Amino acid sequence: MVFSNNPNCGAIKFAEENSIPIFIINAARYPNAHTRDEFLLETCLKAEIDLICLAGFMKMLPQNIVKQYEYRILNIHPGLLPEFGGKGFYGTRVHEAVINTGKRESGATVHFVDEIYDHGPIILQKKVEVMETDTPESLAARVLKLEHELFPEVVKAFCENKIIMENNKPKILEYNEN
Repeated sequence: MVFSNNPNCGAIKFAEENSIPIFIINAARYPNAHTRDEFLLETCLKAEIDLICLAGFMKMLPQNIVKQYEYRILNIHPGLLPEFGGKGFYGTRVHEAVINTGKRESGATVHFVDEIYDHGPIILQKKVEVMETDTPESLAARVLKLEHELFPEVVKAFCENKIIMENNKPKILEYNEN
């Protein structure tokens, strides 16, 4: 199923084309946050959800869901965490910050979600070089390509039970970086 706070996101079109249930969760439909949060949790529990994947989801997940699905919520972030993450670090803001600080590398990060923006345990990161001629938009395009490679790899590893916790850190079993 697909939950989105944006009725125009690309995942909605994909879901429609593939007969996947869609739920638009925004303030217009759910002005009461508690009611919205309870609806989300009840819907996930009823559907027996095993994994929640966040891609372009700009809202903090309700605490009841984060607790219920500990180590079962993945987020993809368009930057190298922890340095370029947290509240307000999304989209071109991340890439502007990377360029403005003179970093020579950027990348994408998949991490487990916890109660703090972009804070949960990092599962996997991939890097790209920051070019002298990069703009936030050109860097974003290269990082997005990485995100499209990285996220499916981690989701696949999760579904194959190849992500384990070792000393409170996620590890992918049999992972080959090539």
